[in-house]
Amino acid sequence: MGWMKDETGLDKTPANFVALTPLSHLRRAAHLFPQYEAVVYGTIRRSYAEYYERCTRLASGLVAMGVQSGDVVATVLPNIPAHAEAHFGVPACGAVLNTINTRLEADTVAYIFDHGEAKAVLVDPQFLPMVQDAIAQMEGPAPLIVEVADAQAGYPATGDHMEYEDLLAKGTADYQWVMPEDEWESISLNYTSGTTGRPKGVVCHHRGAYLMTMGTAITWAMPRHAKYLTIVPLFHCNNWNHTWMMPLLGGTVVCCRDITPSAIYNAIADEKVSHFGAAPIVLNMIVNAKDTERRHFDHEVDVYTAGAPPPAATLAAIEPLGFKVTQVYGLTETYGHVTECLWHDDWNDLPDEDRYGIKARTGVLMGMTEAITAMDADMQQIPMDGETQGEIMIRANTVMKGYLKNPDATAEAFAGGYFHSGDIAYQTPDGYLKIADRAKDIIISGGENISSVEIEGVLMKHPSVLLCAVVARPDDKWGETPCAFVEVKDGHDPSEADLIAFSRERLAGFKCPKTVVFQELPKTSTGKIQKFELRKVAKAL
Repeated sequence: MGWMKDETGLDKTPANFVALTPLSHLRRAAHLFPQYEAVVYGTIRRSYAEYYERCTRLASGLVAMGVQSGDVVATVLPNIPAHAEAHFGVPACGAVLNTINTRLEADTVAYIFDHGEAKAVLVDPQFLPMVQDAIAQMEGPAPLIVEVADAQAGYPATGDHMEYEDLLAKGTADYQWVMPEDEWESISLNYTSGTTGRPKGVVCHHRGAYLMTMGTAITWAMPRHAKYLTIVPLFHCNNWNHTWMMPLLGGTVVCCRDITPSAIYNAIADEKVSHFGAAPIVLNMIVNAKDTERRHFDHEVDVYTAGAPPPAATLAAIEPLGFKVTQVYGLTETYGHVTECLWHDDWNDLPDEDRYGIKARTGVLMGMTEAITAMDADMQQIPMDGETQGEIMIRANTVMKGYLKNPDATAEAFAGGYFHSGDIAYQTPDGYLKIADRAKDIIISGGENISSVEIEGVLMKHPSVLLCAVVARPDDKWGETPCAFVEVKDGHDPSEADLIAFSRERLAGFKCPKTVVFQELPKTSTGKIQKFELRKVAKAL
């Protein structure tokens, strides 16, 4: 019998086992890089020493407000320094961070507040009216509002609620962070669109977030003191975990509130931004920038793009401008990106059409994941022939804990020991995935998920609509936009503008159909609408 059969005295102790958490990165950076710039935003330039102290005061201030370990603290904020601070300060007091999409309508935000049981919410004045409307629609206790003023962007505090800087002033700089005793403890709650109108609450743990930071730094080959531009919203998969990652490198988070070509070019030229993540729509924005919006820079910028495959024409146009683009793929349920289109040097000399075709692949698993592949309905590996399609399945420490208060949906998502992504793909002989369709009919517009069922539910309330179906229509700017196919009732004659205006009164702007087609809907013999036929029509429009 080998000695491994008897491990007496080889136990976990505080000396040899510490719960993994990205909070450790900032504590370390405050000691190693105290004078290095941690966060930059317009006139604001904060060192790691200042960053750490402010996060500590935020944690302490939240406790003084009554926030306890396990409570949820929400944010409705753009990409500003306070949002980066919340990523550390909220979990540093043992609470769970719930970053909410600023583009959502009040009804959905009210549901998120209720479902997540938010104890407090940090709000930018720009979004305060929506948040107040949401709170008025809540069924449960309302979260305490803390206003986060942004005077340099033209959004001073209203004075009606506690202000963020006052909250920090109430905190103490010597507050001892509440580090997780178990790395399975929850660090964040993020709501994602599903096949129904109501979003599901994705619960993530400290371990997964930590592994995302370590794996991304390696895979992206990021240098120490990298300069990272926050184009990906901090409410979207927690900025793909990049804000948690930057202290590991002693790097700088360059905040970008309004995503414009000028803002991006200025950050690259003035702050020497070296990395950013962005949806393909942003790449198109950079390519199509006016001469007056462009700035010269003399270094290469590494870009992760996700949300939809970048068009070959976009890649061909942006790379000569000084951008090295890599496609990545993931979901809110996987903390963000978990695959990358890993590049091999022997592809460098291929014709442009072939190179960009490879770059448009979804890719292969990243180092922090265990298994990602495509399977058939019986959960068997599909042939890697570039034609056979299957569902992308994922197994990793960077898969969510589950859906909050929804054990049935969690069990369904994890059936068979893999996370079922709902995305349909084929695989090339070398194992690279390429998404071919979306099983759940989710529309991805500008990197944001939109539920077709939610839109259909709204349109069906219109007095002239007999039946409707919503599918994705390819769009050069947004990647995809919602396209509604509508059968009208006898004697009714609504216009496209009528239905779009009707939906705008009930949905966030980005969710509204951009196109409405009036026709009889194709159906099976059992009456099921054949959406694949509608996608063909939408593509040809």
